[in-house]
Amino acid sequence: MKQYHVAILGATGAVGMQMLEVLLERNFPLASLHLLASKRSAGKVITMKGQSFTVEEACDNSFEGIDIVLGAAENDIAKRFIPYAVKSGAVVIDNSSAYRLDEDVPLIIPEVNPEAIHEHHGIIANPNCATIIALVALQPLHAQAKIKRMIVSTYQAVSGAGVNGIKELDTQIDALRTDQPVDIQTFQHQIAFNLIPQIGGFDEAGYSSEEMKMQNEGRKILKQPNLQVNCTCVRVPVYRSHSESITVEFEQPLNVETARELIQNGCGVKLVDDPNNCVYPMPLDTSDQDLVYVGRIREDLSGHTNALSLWCCGDQVRKGAATNAVQIAQLLIEQE
Repeated sequence: MKQYHVAILGATGAVGMQMLEVLLERNFPLASLHLLASKRSAGKVITMKGQSFTVEEACDNSFEGIDIVLGAAENDIAKRFIPYAVKSGAVVIDNSSAYRLDEDVPLIIPEVNPEAIHEHHGIIANPNCATIIALVALQPLHAQAKIKRMIVSTYQAVSGAGVNGIKELDTQIDALRTDQPVDIQTFQHQIAFNLIPQIGGFDEAGYSSEEMKMQNEGRKILKQPNLQVNCTCVRVPVYRSHSESITVEFEQPLNVETARELIQNGCGVKLVDDPNNCVYPMPLDTSDQDLVYVGRIREDLSGHTNALSLWCCGDQVRKGAATNAVQIAQLLIEQE
């Protein structure tokens, strides 16, 4: 089997570290693996699954001889270095939002639109975590009845804001337990024992940037420019795994039992739907694994025809980011 020279850009962050773990878990055919980060992290040794890697400072010539780059850096870093990676001949799978809506960059969820892999010109974008979780959950139903409209509320874990989000929840809980002042740095308000109905900045219509990603990315991935999406995104004091409440209207009829059967046999999803016995998806159960759990499937009672409501949960650091990127890389080498 051919082996590949791989680099992770932004390797020391939460998603970058998870990318490293997933690559090793999946026995990705590595000829070499380079962990690229800022100058202050250079020289740090990271040990995972019995292997040690030394972090290198990311610079313009870091990508010479690299076949695949997994991007786990913020937008500004992605825009700074990805052109150099592509110029060096690498294919970049980028987790930032810098290129997601670029017409020349495919936006891929392997369970949903793997065929888009053929459209890349050196850059492939990884969708937003909440978009990935929603569309993986809905894909078996979409394939049967075609999605027309979505009403979504997301309940997003603090790890969606990276390592600093996790630290902030920890420090605030500790401060409140000892009657100390609460320090607010990462989120707009105290997150401990609270909900914050804002992720990203607001536009003139009152929707946040995170909320618009569900519509804009969903339209691109499903190739449905008229897909109707209304989304509300909420940050919740949960460490890991995003949860989503979705009401979805289809073009064709789809009843509850058929939907359950489709989810049961779907790719990347797990049916967890026995509410009479208190069995439904929860963040605690979906963390540290790669399936999206789907349950609470029921008919919509608001008067819309061909509509169902459901609840889903998925680990946004893994399937919502790192694992999806590695799956794209696996898809890429399979196509070769």
